[in-house]
Amino acid sequence: MKKWLVYCVVAMLLLAASVPAFAQAEALDSTPRLAIVSAFGPEIVLMLQEAEVDATYTINGVEFTTGTLMGNDVVLFLSGVSTVNTAMNIQSAIDHFNVSHIIFSGIAGGVDPALHIGDVVVPEQWGQYLEMEYARETAPDEFSNTGMFEYNFDNFGMMFPRPVTVYSDSVTEGESKFWFPVDPDMFAVAQSIEATLESDLLQCNAEEVCLTEAPELIVGGNGVSGPVFVDNAEFREYAFATFEAAVLDMETASAAMVAYANEIPFIGFRSLSDLAGGGEGANEMGTFFSIAADNAALVVMDFLSAWAEQG
Repeated sequence: MKKWLVYCVVAMLLLAASVPAFAQAEALDSTPRLAIVSAFGPEIVLMLQEAEVDATYTINGVEFTTGTLMGNDVVLFLSGVSTVNTAMNIQSAIDHFNVSHIIFSGIAGGVDPALHIGDVVVPEQWGQYLEMEYARETAPDEFSNTGMFEYNFDNFGMMFPRPVTVYSDSVTEGESKFWFPVDPDMFAVAQSIEATLESDLLQCNAEEVCLTEAPELIVGGNGVSGPVFVDNAEFREYAFATFEAAVLDMETASAAMVAYANEIPFIGFRSLSDLAGGGEGANEMGTFFSIAADNAALVVMDFLSAWAEQG
């Protein structure tokens, strides 16, 4: 009996030794900083050019640049394209830096028919609209969901949108949520620059390919995100009718969710590079993404100047 107890104790000690201890992320910089995030390289170039760089750090292959931009202490980095990359790398920034606010800047597909390529939109809330249940077809073109989730929006064929469950220190049991609002103070500053910036927005690219409409800044409305590049007119119409979305992209709602879970103020700036399948002919992104990327960055930098002034 004693030998059996000894064997048990030894086995438990060996098992405990084999389980890695939780390691807290290393703090690389203690200065409170605004995190400036874009999905891929061309979206962040203009801001990196304007920043006064202090240092660069590489974490899991992602480069984080600390410094100042338009009078603000910042850390700039790429999230990578799509929702999982975005959540992973923004959380990494939060774990390693003293992130006080999060700002996402980049391109998007236009959903609201009143908008034009090159316009910059600052939605008041973001939702992950491609969190779905794919329902079974019960008759030709008729679908029945399982009833296991909340269904607050119309379906698109077999696709039934549903909210996500968010866990955080403040809601340990989980919270079912679709819309993630941006920070009201940051939104107010964005509203304050809405009437002053439009003359600075670009209308032509480096190849002198120009937009037919002068770009505008629109503050308000809804944005939606999901891990799909949309180039389909029918689905675009559905997204506008169902979610009243001005824009859709592949990252911002994921960033908003991470910010919400960490109780960090957030806002997103998105410029239209294409019409998500609503335009005539081929998708426009390849032609106009540089104009859209720079216009989003120009609005962010104007926002940062106004943010610094208000202290």
